[in-house]
Amino acid sequence: MTFSVIRKHEIHCGHRVVGHEGKCKNLHGHSYVFHFTCMSDELDNLGRVIDFSVIKNLLCNWLDAHWDHKLILWDQDPWLDDLRKIDSSIVTIPYNPTAENLAKYLAEVIGPGLLYKHEVKLTEVLIEETSKCSARYVISN
Repeated sequence: MTFSVIRKHEIHCGHRVVGHEGKCKNLHGHSYVFHFTCMSDELDNLGRVIDFSVIKNLLCNWLDAHWDHKLILWDQDPWLDDLRKIDSSIVTIPYNPTAENLAKYLAEVIGPGLLYKHEVKLTEVLIEETSKCSARYVISN
């Protein structure tokens, strides 16, 4: 049997999707809601997968420090150099910053590095880009 817990967190940031055929090719922002699912085969001595405050202190605080109220761009975005002249706080990732790619980046790159000392695995990241649209990345075992 496997146990899981989910922690939710909201931040506000901007992005643009290079090559998008519609409005998302332009700079714009979202109130993103992130759902982090952590799993374990065993519970700790108190009967938990992991304390929710640990997820907050690691994953949610990482979002606050690195992405909240920032502009997230693909490191290959042709506008990057010009936009950095205006705003040096721009964050880059190695993917076009779609909700799907943001979820993948958090699940594969950020989460494992932050949770490595804990007996849990970040197995899923769900991102609500709007109240109507979300993307999910699940790490298969």
